[in-house]
Amino acid sequence: MCAGTQTPSSGAAKLNHFIESDTMNPIKLVGIVLIAAGALGLVYGGFSYPSETTALKLGTVELKVQETKTVNVPLILSAAGIAVGVAMLVFGRSK
Repeated sequence: MCAGTQTPSSGAAKLNHFIESDTMNPIKLVGIVLIAAGALGLVYGGFSYPSETTALKLGTVELKVQETKTVNVPLILSAAGIAVGVAMLVFGRSK
């Protein structure tokens, strides 16, 4: 057998090991989501969403008002999300 060639069984074993060791477990996935959410919180500082309320109702006629409400995300919450996400990625490794 030449150097650098593999038998089919050893190649399949390496592929199987790669698939088993590098699959995304739930802890890593939650860690990545926390890091992304924390980074977005740091960059944007909050988010806005539309809210619709009925201001006036006279019989079949309704007057609706659409407001934009803003939620501010505290800096410490964004930093904590990033820190917890990094901790989950580092310490949440599957064995």
